Amino acid sequence: MARPKWRRAGKWAAWSMALLVVLPLTVAGTALRAGYAGAAAPEATTRGRDALWLGHAWVDGRRDASDVAALRRRVEGTGIRDLYVHAGPLEHDGSLPPARTAHPRARWLIGAMHRALPGVRVHAWLGDRLVYDPGERGGLRLSDAAARAAIVRSARQVLAEGFAGVHLDVEPLHSGNADYLRLLDRLGPAVHGRGAILSVAVHQIDPLPGLHTVTGTLTGHPKWLSQRFFGQVARRVDQIALMSYDTGLPTEGLYGGYVAQQTRLALEATGGRTQLLMGLPFFHTDDMGHHASAETVRAAVRGIRLGLSREDRDRKRFGMALYVDFAATDEDWSAYRRGWGGRNGS
Repeated sequence: MARPKWRRAGKWAAWSMALLVVLPLTVAGTALRAGYAGAAAPEATTRGRDALWLGHAWVDGRRDASDVAALRRRVEGTGIRDLYVHAGPLEHDGSLPPARTAHPRARWLIGAMHRALPGVRVHAWLGDRLVYDPGERGGLRLSDAAARAAIVRSARQVLAEGFAGVHLDVEPLHSGNADYLRLLDRLGPAVHGRGAILSVAVHQIDPLPGLHTVTGTLTGHPKWLSQRFFGQVARRVDQIALMSYDTGLPTEGLYGGYVAQQTRLALEATGGRTQLLMGLPFFHTDDMGHHASAETVRAAVRGIRLGLSREDRDRKRFGMALYVDFAATDEDWSAYRRGWGGRNGS
């Protein structure tokens, strides 16, 4: 017996929908896996411009001299030059509590690090959750000019404590956020006026053009930034760190290929005056956004080296940023050292 036409039509519609979903994913996966193949250039090694994110325990009294000595042993001989120490978080109005409550051991830490690791710079890592909807509470609203002014005052506050720079990490950052650019336009002169460094941590770049628009429509908070907006941010800061983790990818090959692509896109968008840092996942959470078995330091380092080799192997203002000290394992540190090398080429 012949099937009714509506059943045949339904079957073809289902197959068509499946192809529309599966085929692009297959093509994208194949491209990412291919991007993880090949060999990195021998000169794609550390430039001595790497960074490490450090938790709040370093400035609130939970760390002591023995911890500084242990950290010195960890980073000595590597390319780590900058330490982003969590000195916030910012209040939702952009302000910081007094230093005696926000970061009472900051001056001690800065002095101890300078003695233990001469040449390493200690930055104040500040941040908060961003909110956008008028009725949304529990976060920082960059559309509020008073909040932006308060962030500038907070930057001056931590620089007065002796930090070498301000590292800003506010999330989720929407692509094209003009208020964020306005903040950087005010923050840059305030930081540079103290002879300090302005750095930011930002989301990944659209792996496909316009993808941030799609995710923004579906979720309300786009996961990616346009390459153009990434470049606009990069031009306003001294260092820009791309958080190249929490991708949701299931295998090392796919993740490494994705990081290679992100490195290439970021290099294209970042001018030679600004230092680009690619993030390394020194943490091991397992959830929908991060699979620890896939997002390994080994895969990230290899992907970054491949992207650097293909796009701009001679770029000097380039490094890796390690997130985060308190979650890192011995294997994470070994993979970073083996894959990226040390200042003496080891």
